[in-house]
Amino acid sequence: MNKKLATLALGAVMAAGPVMADLVFPSLSYRTGPYAAGGIPFADGYADYFTLLNERDGGIGGVPARVLECETGYNTEKGVECYESTKGEGALVYQPLSTGITYQLIPKVTADGIPLHTMGYGRTSAANGKVFSHVFNYPANYWNGASGAINYLLDQNGGDLSGKKIALVYHNSAYGKEPIRTLETLAEKHGYDLTLLPVDHPGQEQKSQWLQIRREKPDYVIMWGWGVMNQVAVQEAANIRFPMENFIGVWWSGAEFDVQPAGDKATGYKALTFTGLGDDYPVYADLQKYVVDAGKAAGAGDQLGTVQYNRGLYAAMLAAEAVKTAQDMHGTAEIDASMMRDGMEALEMTNAKMEALGMSGFGPEFSVSCENHGGPGLVGVVQWDAAAGTWNSVQDFKPTDADVINALIEEDSGAYAAENNISQRCE
Repeated sequence: MNKKLATLALGAVMAAGPVMADLVFPSLSYRTGPYAAGGIPFADGYADYFTLLNERDGGIGGVPARVLECETGYNTEKGVECYESTKGEGALVYQPLSTGITYQLIPKVTADGIPLHTMGYGRTSAANGKVFSHVFNYPANYWNGASGAINYLLDQNGGDLSGKKIALVYHNSAYGKEPIRTLETLAEKHGYDLTLLPVDHPGQEQKSQWLQIRREKPDYVIMWGWGVMNQVAVQEAANIRFPMENFIGVWWSGAEFDVQPAGDKATGYKALTFTGLGDDYPVYADLQKYVVDAGKAAGAGDQLGTVQYNRGLYAAMLAAEAVKTAQDMHGTAEIDASMMRDGMEALEMTNAKMEALGMSGFGPEFSVSCENHGGPGLVGVVQWDAAAGTWNSVQDFKPTDADVINALIEEDSGAYAAENNISQRCE
């Protein structure tokens, strides 16, 4: 009898057990400031996916996820302050959503042993895992974006861009300057003329740039913009009657709010992408049931399926899948930042895995390795239809110019390693 009571008592203790520590995901968001239109839906998508995992699955591997949101206003100094104030909370991975913040955090996260995921932005050469042990920028980076735009234009011109004139309208910041080197190298390779047209923050004044475009009549315009700059550029392009089908933006210049202010005149505008379109994925039925209808959405619940909401959702999904990978690798559900780094470096995203998540085709297939923290750099192209109010795919995820990009990554990361006395790993 006593033995039975003791067994029951032990069972009760085990059932109550120690409460598992949360899996903590800081969200360096910007719901305020000139870039809030993009920051809000991204932050909503990021938070809602973890809420879904908690409500539907009981967390990740049985451990609840906790999102720590800290407002940066897209300001580098505030972003660093957010990092410093949250890193001690058990943070597993940072996604700073800013190239400027990324550059400041790279040495900090490396010293602190916390991984940094700069999905489709940040320091491109961080794709070299031999130098950047704690920084990841899969599934694609800015140099992939630059090459993806040129490859698309090559396809549109029978493989020949010689003599063509291409203008780059770019945000005059670390972010906007990222593609320049790649576009210049590709200009030498393919024989096009490149004109660089910087636009100062926040981007409301662009008259002189578009007057120059009207005067010089480039065949194509590529844009590296963000926030209000995108809206102004699309409107200015319409004002000078530049052919919208010859205007292509990077993935951060291809959301609904970028084109809607120009009305029907924006039809035909194109943008790069590394994520799926719309809400026609099974995961959205679960989001509606477990998050929106349950009153647990991070925002008003009206952004589901929009471009930047999808990006936030995708970023959270990749983080959650890296957690699962780390849990399997280390044989524990309660992982730390060091284990998370290992999970990110071993992450593999297959169509079968995405289908099981209700996100088939939501992003490209890819795998990460010690040497390659950037994935394969597959880039798609979408086009805006103002009448339907939708983006439509005009090119599936396609490879970019690995020979050019890898050489630039090796050169830039090698210089960084030399400057900072970093011994290359993965030997």
